[in-house]
Amino acid sequence: MNNQTKKFFIYTRKSTDDKDRQVRSISDQLSELKELALKEQLEVVDVFVEKQTAKIPGRPVFNEMVERMEKGEASGILAWHPDRLARNSVDGGKIIYLVDTGVIVEMKFPTFWFDPTPQGKFMLSIAFSQSKYYVDNLSENIKRGHRNKVKEGIWPQMSPIGYVNEKGKGIVPHPELSILVKKTFEAYATGNFTLREVRDKFNGLGLKRKSGRELAVSNYQKLLKNPIYTGLMRYNGEIFEGKHEPIITKKLFDSVQEVMMRKSKPHSKGLKLFLYRGFFRCGECGCFITTEQQKGHHYLRCTKRKNPCEQKYVREELITSQIQEEIKKVSLPLDWANWMIAENAKDRQSEVQSSTLFADGIKANNRFELTEKFLKYNMELANDRTNEENIHLFKKVGSNFQIKDRILSHAERGKSFLNQNFLGGMQNRRRFAPTIFLAEI
Repeated sequence: MNNQTKKFFIYTRKSTDDKDRQVRSISDQLSELKELALKEQLEVVDVFVEKQTAKIPGRPVFNEMVERMEKGEASGILAWHPDRLARNSVDGGKIIYLVDTGVIVEMKFPTFWFDPTPQGKFMLSIAFSQSKYYVDNLSENIKRGHRNKVKEGIWPQMSPIGYVNEKGKGIVPHPELSILVKKTFEAYATGNFTLREVRDKFNGLGLKRKSGRELAVSNYQKLLKNPIYTGLMRYNGEIFEGKHEPIITKKLFDSVQEVMMRKSKPHSKGLKLFLYRGFFRCGECGCFITTEQQKGHHYLRCTKRKNPCEQKYVREELITSQIQEEIKKVSLPLDWANWMIAENAKDRQSEVQSSTLFADGIKANNRFELTEKFLKYNMELANDRTNEENIHLFKKVGSNFQIKDRILSHAERGKSFLNQNFLGGMQNRRRFAPTIFLAEI
Protein backbone atom coordinates (compact mmCIF):
# COMPACT_ATOMS: atom_id res chain seq x y z
CA MET A 1 0.00 0.00 0.00
CA ASN A 2 1.57 3.33 -1.05
CA ASN A 3 1.13 6.69 0.60
CA GLN A 4 -1.55 7.81 -1.90
CA THR A 5 -3.93 5.07 -0.66
CA LYS A 6 -3.25 5.67 3.04
CA LYS A 7 -5.68 7.93 4.84
CA PHE A 8 -4.49 10.10 7.70
CA PHE A 9 -6.03 12.19 10.41
CA ILE A 10 -4.24 15.34 11.55
CA TYR A 11 -4.42 15.78 15.32
CA THR A 12 -3.35 19.02 17.02
CA ARG A 13 -3.64 19.88 20.66
CA LYS A 14 -2.83 22.79 22.92
CA SER A 15 -3.19 22.59 26.69
CA THR A 16 -5.18 25.38 28.26
CA ASP A 17 -3.28 25.07 31.56
CA ASP A 18 0.28 25.48 30.22
CA LYS A 19 -0.13 28.03 27.44
CA ASP A 20 2.90 30.02 28.57
CA ARG A 21 5.11 26.94 28.27
CA GLN A 22 3.65 25.62 24.99
CA VAL A 23 6.30 25.43 22.28
CA ARG A 24 3.93 25.26 19.33
CA SER A 25 0.52 26.86 19.02
CA ILE A 26 -2.33 25.23 17.11
CA SER A 27 -1.60 27.28 13.96
CA ASP A 28 2.09 26.37 14.10
CA GLN A 29 1.28 22.68 14.44
CA LEU A 30 -1.20 22.77 11.55
CA SER A 31 1.28 24.53 9.32
CA GLU A 32 4.03 21.99 10.00
CA LEU A 33 1.73 18.97 9.63
CA LYS A 34 0.14 20.12 6.37
CA GLU A 35 3.60 20.74 4.97
CA LEU A 36 4.62 17.20 6.02
CA ALA A 37 1.49 15.73 4.41
CA LEU A 38 2.21 17.54 1.18
CA LYS A 39 5.84 16.44 1.22
CA GLU A 40 4.96 12.78 1.89
CA GLN A 41 1.95 12.92 -0.46
CA LEU A 42 -0.44 11.77 2.26
CA GLU A 43 -4.22 11.95 1.97
CA VAL A 44 -5.63 13.92 4.91
CA VAL A 45 -9.22 12.89 5.66
CA ASP A 46 -9.91 15.29 8.52
CA VAL A 47 -8.24 17.65 10.96
CA PHE A 48 -8.85 17.42 14.74
CA VAL A 49 -8.13 20.41 16.96
CA GLU A 50 -8.30 20.05 20.74
CA LYS A 51 -7.67 22.62 23.45
CA GLN A 52 -7.43 20.47 26.53
CA THR A 53 -4.72 18.95 28.66
CA ALA A 54 -3.75 15.34 27.94
CA LYS A 55 -2.69 14.48 31.48
CA ILE A 56 -6.03 12.82 32.24
CA PRO A 57 -8.10 10.51 29.99
CA GLY A 58 -11.45 11.53 28.55
CA ARG A 59 -10.62 14.10 25.86
CA PRO A 60 -13.70 14.28 23.59
CA VAL A 61 -11.89 15.20 20.35
CA PHE A 62 -9.22 12.53 20.85
CA ASN A 63 -11.89 9.91 21.58
CA GLU A 64 -13.83 10.90 18.48
CA MET A 65 -10.70 10.46 16.34
CA VAL A 66 -10.05 6.99 17.83
CA GLU A 67 -13.66 5.91 17.23
CA ARG A 68 -13.49 6.98 13.59
CA MET A 69 -10.21 5.13 13.13
CA GLU A 70 -11.78 1.98 14.58
CA LYS A 71 -14.51 2.37 11.95
CA GLY A 72 -11.83 2.38 9.23
CA GLU A 73 -12.11 6.00 8.13
CA ALA A 74 -8.34 6.42 8.43
CA SER A 75 -5.33 4.24 9.26
CA GLY A 76 -2.70 6.83 10.10
CA ILE A 77 -2.15 9.85 12.37
CA LEU A 78 -0.18 13.01 11.78
CA ALA A 79 0.83 14.85 14.99
CA TRP A 80 3.57 17.23 16.05
CA HIS A 81 4.93 14.88 18.75
CA PRO A 82 3.69 11.82 20.68
CA ASP A 83 3.06 14.05 23.70
CA ARG A 84 0.29 15.74 21.67
CA LEU A 85 -1.52 12.39 21.59
CA ALA A 86 -1.10 11.32 25.21
CA ARG A 87 0.40 12.39 28.51
CA ASN A 88 -1.30 9.65 30.53
CA SER A 89 -0.89 5.88 30.61
CA VAL A 90 -4.49 5.12 29.54
CA ASP A 91 -4.43 7.04 26.24
CA GLY A 92 -0.81 6.01 25.57
CA GLY A 93 -1.71 2.35 26.07
CA LYS A 94 -4.75 2.81 23.82
CA ILE A 95 -2.58 4.10 20.96
CA ILE A 96 -0.09 1.23 21.28
CA TYR A 97 -2.96 -1.30 21.42
CA LEU A 98 -4.45 0.11 18.20
CA VAL A 99 -1.03 -0.27 16.59
CA ASP A 100 -0.86 -3.88 17.82
CA THR A 101 -4.30 -4.68 16.36
CA GLY A 102 -3.62 -2.99 13.03
CA VAL A 103 -6.18 -0.20 13.46
CA ILE A 104 -3.33 2.31 13.33
CA VAL A 105 -0.94 1.35 10.58
CA GLU A 106 1.29 4.38 10.60
CA MET A 107 2.03 7.55 12.59
CA LYS A 108 4.20 10.41 11.40
CA PHE A 109 5.71 13.21 13.49
CA PRO A 110 7.97 16.08 12.31
CA THR A 111 10.00 15.72 15.53
CA PHE A 112 9.89 11.98 16.21
CA TRP A 113 10.51 8.81 14.23
CA PHE A 114 8.04 5.93 14.46
CA ASP A 115 7.82 2.58 12.70
CA PRO A 116 5.19 -0.11 13.54
CA THR A 117 7.85 -2.62 14.57
CA PRO A 118 8.71 -3.94 18.05
CA GLN A 119 11.54 -1.40 18.25
CA GLY A 120 9.25 1.40 17.06
CA LYS A 121 6.52 0.55 19.57
CA PHE A 122 9.13 0.35 22.31
CA MET A 123 10.40 3.83 21.47
CA LEU A 124 6.81 5.12 21.32
CA SER A 125 6.06 3.72 24.75
CA ILE A 126 9.19 5.45 26.09
CA ALA A 127 8.03 8.73 24.52
CA PHE A 128 4.61 8.38 26.21
CA SER A 129 6.31 7.58 29.53
CA GLN A 130 8.53 10.64 29.21
CA SER A 131 5.47 12.77 28.51
CA LYS A 132 3.75 11.46 31.63
CA TYR A 133 6.89 12.00 33.68
CA TYR A 134 7.05 15.60 32.45
CA VAL A 135 3.46 16.23 33.59
CA ASP A 136 3.98 14.58 36.97
CA ASN A 137 7.22 16.42 37.58
CA LEU A 138 5.74 19.73 36.45
CA SER A 139 2.77 19.27 38.78
CA GLU A 140 5.06 18.55 41.73
CA ASN A 141 7.23 21.55 40.93
CA ILE A 142 4.18 23.81 40.77
CA LYS A 143 2.89 22.49 44.11
CA ARG A 144 6.27 23.02 45.71
CA GLY A 145 6.37 26.56 44.36
CA HIS A 146 2.89 27.22 45.70
CA ARG A 147 3.82 25.94 49.14
CA ASN A 148 6.88 28.18 49.26
CA LYS A 149 4.86 31.21 48.18
CA VAL A 150 2.22 30.59 50.83
CA LYS A 151 4.89 30.33 53.53
CA GLU A 152 6.19 33.70 52.38
CA GLY A 153 2.71 35.20 52.71
CA ILE A 154 1.98 35.39 48.96
CA TRP A 155 -1.24 33.95 47.53
CA PRO A 156 -0.05 31.51 44.81
CA GLN A 157 -3.23 31.04 42.77
CA MET A 158 -5.75 33.11 40.88
CA SER A 159 -6.96 36.01 42.97
CA PRO A 160 -10.33 35.58 44.73
CA ILE A 161 -13.26 37.87 44.03
CA GLY A 162 -12.47 41.36 45.29
CA TYR A 163 -8.74 41.06 44.58
CA VAL A 164 -6.62 41.25 41.43
CA ASN A 165 -3.25 39.68 40.70
CA GLU A 166 -0.50 42.27 40.34
CA LYS A 167 2.94 41.19 39.19
CA GLY A 168 5.51 41.52 41.93
CA LYS A 169 2.88 42.33 44.59
CA GLY A 170 0.71 39.21 44.70
CA ILE A 171 -2.95 40.10 45.18
CA VAL A 172 -4.24 43.62 45.83
CA PRO A 173 -7.81 44.83 46.50
CA HIS A 174 -9.85 45.66 43.41
CA PRO A 175 -10.81 49.35 43.61
CA GLU A 176 -14.54 48.64 43.08
CA LEU A 177 -15.21 44.97 43.81
CA SER A 178 -13.38 45.05 47.17
CA ILE A 179 -15.92 47.63 48.39
CA LEU A 180 -18.81 45.37 47.35
CA VAL A 181 -17.17 42.40 49.08
CA LYS A 182 -16.88 44.38 52.31
CA LYS A 183 -20.51 45.47 52.09
CA THR A 184 -21.49 41.83 51.51
CA PHE A 185 -19.89 40.84 54.80
CA GLU A 186 -21.46 43.80 56.60
CA ALA A 187 -24.94 43.03 55.27
CA TYR A 188 -24.83 39.35 56.18
CA ALA A 189 -23.40 40.09 59.63
CA THR A 190 -26.61 41.92 60.54
CA GLY A 191 -28.47 38.59 60.41
CA ASN A 192 -31.30 40.22 58.46
CA PHE A 193 -30.46 38.63 55.11
CA THR A 194 -30.37 35.09 53.80
CA LEU A 195 -27.66 34.00 51.38
CA ARG A 196 -30.20 34.13 48.56
CA GLU A 197 -31.14 37.70 49.45
CA VAL A 198 -27.47 38.67 49.65
CA ARG A 199 -26.90 37.14 46.22
CA ASP A 200 -29.81 39.03 44.64
CA LYS A 201 -28.76 42.31 46.24
CA PHE A 202 -25.06 42.28 45.37
CA ASN A 203 -25.39 40.65 41.99
CA GLY A 204 -27.60 43.61 41.18
CA LEU A 205 -24.88 45.97 42.41
CA GLY A 206 -22.35 44.38 40.04
CA LEU A 207 -20.45 41.84 42.14
CA LYS A 208 -19.53 39.20 39.53
CA ARG A 209 -16.87 36.69 38.61
CA LYS A 210 -13.87 37.65 36.55
CA SER A 211 -15.56 36.02 33.55
CA GLY A 212 -18.55 38.33 33.97
CA ARG A 213 -20.90 35.54 35.06
CA GLU A 214 -23.18 36.12 38.01
CA LEU A 215 -22.42 34.55 41.36
CA ALA A 216 -24.57 31.71 42.71
CA VAL A 217 -25.66 31.24 46.32
CA SER A 218 -22.85 28.70 46.83
CA ASN A 219 -20.32 31.28 45.62
CA TYR A 220 -21.48 33.74 48.27
CA GLN A 221 -21.32 31.07 50.94
CA LYS A 222 -17.74 30.25 49.91
CA LEU A 223 -16.86 33.95 49.80
CA LEU A 224 -18.24 34.60 53.29
CA LYS A 225 -16.27 31.65 54.70
CA ASN A 226 -12.96 32.62 53.09
CA PRO A 227 -10.50 34.08 55.65
CA ILE A 228 -8.36 35.57 52.87
CA TYR A 229 -10.35 38.80 53.16
CA THR A 230 -8.98 39.24 56.71
CA GLY A 231 -5.35 38.83 55.62
CA LEU A 232 -5.18 35.10 56.37
CA MET A 233 -4.82 32.40 53.70
CA ARG A 234 -6.33 28.92 53.86
CA TYR A 235 -4.26 26.55 51.73
CA ASN A 236 -4.48 22.75 51.80
CA GLY A 237 -6.40 22.88 55.06
CA GLU A 238 -3.84 25.10 56.82
CA ILE A 239 -3.99 28.78 57.71
CA PHE A 240 -1.10 31.09 56.77
CA GLU A 241 -0.62 34.78 57.41
CA GLY A 242 -0.63 36.74 54.18
CA LYS A 243 1.15 39.93 53.19
CA HIS A 244 -1.78 41.24 51.17
CA GLU A 245 -4.03 44.06 52.33
CA PRO A 246 -7.16 42.85 54.19
CA ILE A 247 -10.57 43.96 52.96
CA ILE A 248 -12.42 43.34 56.25
CA THR A 249 -11.54 43.04 59.94
CA LYS A 250 -11.26 39.76 61.80
CA LYS A 251 -14.10 40.89 64.08
CA LEU A 252 -16.47 41.33 61.13
CA PHE A 253 -15.44 37.94 59.73
CA ASP A 254 -16.12 36.22 63.07
CA SER A 255 -19.52 37.88 63.28
CA VAL A 256 -20.42 36.52 59.85
CA GLN A 257 -19.36 32.99 60.89
CA GLU A 258 -21.57 33.19 63.99
CA VAL A 259 -24.57 34.32 61.92
CA MET A 260 -23.96 31.58 59.36
CA MET A 261 -23.67 28.92 62.06
CA ARG A 262 -26.86 30.12 63.70
CA LYS A 263 -28.77 30.17 60.42
CA SER A 264 -27.51 26.70 59.49
CA LYS A 265 -29.11 25.13 62.56
CA PRO A 266 -32.60 23.68 62.04
CA HIS A 267 -35.29 25.90 63.45
CA SER A 268 -38.34 24.63 65.23
CA LYS A 269 -41.34 26.59 66.37
CA GLY A 270 -40.89 25.25 69.88
CA LEU A 271 -43.05 22.76 71.73
CA LYS A 272 -45.78 23.88 74.03
CA LEU A 273 -45.04 23.22 77.68
CA PHE A 274 -47.55 20.42 78.28
CA LEU A 275 -47.09 18.79 81.67
CA TYR A 276 -47.28 15.14 80.58
CA ARG A 277 -45.54 15.32 77.20
CA GLY A 278 -43.79 12.00 76.49
CA PHE A 279 -44.72 10.59 79.89
CA PHE A 280 -47.37 7.97 79.05
CA ARG A 281 -47.99 5.20 76.55
CA CYS A 282 -51.28 3.92 75.22
CA GLY A 283 -52.52 0.85 77.08
CA GLU A 284 -54.05 -0.56 73.89
CA CYS A 285 -51.46 -0.15 71.11
CA GLY A 286 -48.32 0.94 73.02
CA CYS A 287 -47.82 4.24 71.17
CA PHE A 288 -46.97 7.43 73.00
CA ILE A 289 -49.67 9.64 74.46
CA THR A 290 -49.58 13.23 73.23
CA THR A 291 -51.34 16.35 74.49
CA GLU A 292 -53.46 18.86 72.57
CA GLN A 293 -55.16 22.07 73.59
CA GLN A 294 -58.83 22.47 72.69
CA LYS A 295 -61.05 25.33 73.90
CA GLY A 296 -58.70 26.21 76.73
CA HIS A 297 -58.36 22.65 78.05
CA HIS A 298 -55.58 20.10 77.64
CA TYR A 299 -56.52 16.68 76.29
CA LEU A 300 -54.36 13.55 76.19
CA ARG A 301 -54.72 11.16 73.25
CA CYS A 302 -52.91 8.26 71.61
CA THR A 303 -50.71 9.16 68.62
CA LYS A 304 -51.89 5.97 66.85
CA ARG A 305 -48.69 5.70 64.83
CA LYS A 306 -48.42 1.91 64.73
CA ASN A 307 -51.85 0.32 64.58
CA PRO A 308 -55.50 1.39 64.57
CA CYS A 309 -56.55 2.32 68.10
CA GLU A 310 -59.96 2.87 69.66
CA GLN A 311 -58.81 4.97 72.62
CA LYS A 312 -60.50 8.37 73.05
CA TYR A 313 -59.37 11.72 74.38
CA VAL A 314 -59.03 12.22 78.13
CA ARG A 315 -58.86 15.51 80.03
CA GLU A 316 -55.51 16.30 81.66
CA GLU A 317 -57.27 17.15 84.91
CA LEU A 318 -58.63 13.60 85.18
CA ILE A 319 -55.16 12.06 84.82
CA THR A 320 -53.74 14.55 87.33
CA SER A 321 -56.34 13.55 89.93
CA GLN A 322 -55.54 9.85 89.40
CA ILE A 323 -51.82 10.56 89.84
CA GLN A 324 -52.52 12.42 93.06
CA GLU A 325 -54.51 9.49 94.41
CA GLU A 326 -51.68 7.09 93.58
CA ILE A 327 -49.09 9.35 95.17
CA LYS A 328 -50.95 9.34 98.44
CA LYS A 329 -50.55 5.54 98.61
CA VAL A 330 -46.74 5.57 98.47
CA SER A 331 -44.24 6.68 101.10
CA LEU A 332 -40.46 7.05 101.44
CA PRO A 333 -38.05 7.22 104.37
CA LEU A 334 -37.36 10.83 105.33
CA ASP A 335 -33.60 10.71 104.64
CA TRP A 336 -34.22 9.10 101.26
CA ALA A 337 -36.70 11.77 100.33
CA ASN A 338 -34.42 14.64 101.39
CA TRP A 339 -31.48 13.16 99.45
CA MET A 340 -33.57 12.56 96.31
CA ILE A 341 -34.99 16.10 96.38
CA ALA A 342 -31.44 17.47 96.47
CA GLU A 343 -30.27 15.17 93.64
CA ASN A 344 -33.35 16.00 91.61
CA ALA A 345 -32.59 19.72 91.97
CA LYS A 346 -29.04 19.14 90.71
CA ASP A 347 -30.27 17.18 87.68
CA ARG A 348 -32.86 19.81 86.88
CA GLN A 349 -30.27 22.61 87.07
CA SER A 350 -27.87 20.63 84.87
CA GLU A 351 -30.51 20.05 82.22
CA VAL A 352 -31.59 23.71 82.26
CA GLN A 353 -27.97 24.80 81.72
CA SER A 354 -27.49 22.29 78.92
CA SER A 355 -30.70 23.39 77.26
CA THR A 356 -29.74 27.06 77.49
CA LEU A 357 -26.27 26.41 76.10
CA PHE A 358 -27.18 24.27 73.12
CA ALA A 359 -30.77 25.17 72.26
CA ASP A 360 -30.80 28.81 73.35
CA GLY A 361 -34.20 28.29 74.89
CA ILE A 362 -36.09 26.89 77.88
CA LYS A 363 -36.81 23.20 78.20
CA ALA A 364 -39.64 21.83 80.34
CA ASN A 365 -38.51 19.79 83.35
CA ASN A 366 -41.83 18.05 83.92
CA ARG A 367 -40.32 14.79 85.12
CA PHE A 368 -38.17 16.52 87.68
CA GLU A 369 -41.19 18.47 88.92
CA LEU A 370 -43.30 15.32 89.23
CA THR A 371 -40.48 13.57 91.05
CA GLU A 372 -40.15 16.37 93.57
CA LYS A 373 -43.89 16.51 94.14
CA PHE A 374 -43.96 12.76 94.69
CA LEU A 375 -41.14 12.93 97.20
CA LYS A 376 -42.62 15.79 99.20
CA TYR A 377 -45.99 14.02 99.43
CA ASN A 378 -44.35 10.98 101.02
CA MET A 379 -41.77 12.32 103.46
CA GLU A 380 -43.94 11.69 106.53
CA LEU A 381 -45.21 8.20 105.60
CA ALA A 382 -41.94 6.28 105.50
CA ASN A 383 -42.00 4.24 108.67
CA ASP A 384 -45.49 2.71 108.40
CA ARG A 385 -44.56 -0.08 105.98
CA THR A 386 -42.13 -2.97 105.88
CA ASN A 387 -39.30 -3.32 103.34
CA GLU A 388 -41.33 -5.88 101.42
CA GLU A 389 -44.27 -3.50 101.12
CA ASN A 390 -42.00 -0.67 100.00
CA ILE A 391 -40.36 -2.86 97.36
CA HIS A 392 -43.79 -3.67 95.94
CA LEU A 393 -44.82 -0.01 95.83
CA PHE A 394 -41.50 1.16 94.33
CA LYS A 395 -41.76 -1.46 91.60
CA LYS A 396 -45.22 -0.19 90.82
CA VAL A 397 -44.15 3.46 90.59
CA GLY A 398 -41.07 2.56 88.58
CA SER A 399 -43.04 0.69 85.95
CA ASN A 400 -44.24 2.19 82.69
CA PHE A 401 -47.25 4.50 82.93
CA GLN A 402 -50.13 3.68 80.59
CA ILE A 403 -53.53 5.18 79.84
CA LYS A 404 -56.39 2.98 78.67
CA ASP A 405 -60.12 3.71 78.74
CA ARG A 406 -59.22 7.05 80.35
CA ILE A 407 -57.67 5.21 83.31
CA LEU A 408 -54.03 5.60 84.39
CA SER A 409 -52.25 2.31 85.09
CA HIS A 410 -48.75 0.89 85.48
CA ALA A 411 -47.36 -1.84 83.21
CA GLU A 412 -44.38 -3.72 84.61
CA ARG A 413 -41.38 -3.81 82.28
CA GLY A 414 -38.29 -5.88 83.06
CA LYS A 415 -36.55 -6.19 86.38
CA SER A 416 -36.82 -3.50 88.99
CA PHE A 417 -33.64 -1.94 90.21
CA LEU A 418 -34.87 -2.68 93.71
CA ASN A 419 -34.20 -6.39 93.17
CA GLN A 420 -30.48 -5.60 93.48
CA ASN A 421 -30.69 -5.40 97.32
CA PHE A 422 -31.13 -1.64 97.17
CA LEU A 423 -32.72 -1.39 100.61
CA GLY A 424 -29.57 -2.70 102.25
CA GLY A 425 -27.69 0.51 101.53
CA MET A 426 -27.59 3.81 99.66
CA GLN A 427 -24.62 3.13 97.37
CA ASN A 428 -26.76 3.22 94.23
CA ARG A 429 -28.95 6.18 95.06
CA ARG A 430 -28.26 8.11 91.90
CA ARG A 431 -29.32 5.24 89.65
CA PHE A 432 -32.36 4.54 91.80
CA ALA A 433 -34.02 7.95 91.53
CA PRO A 434 -34.66 8.01 87.75
CA THR A 435 -35.47 4.29 87.77
CA ILE A 436 -38.35 4.69 90.18
CA PHE A 437 -39.84 8.01 89.23
CA LEU A 438 -38.94 8.69 85.62
CA ALA A 439 -40.94 5.97 83.96
CA GLU A 440 -39.07 4.08 81.25
CA ILE A 441 -40.43 5.08 77.88
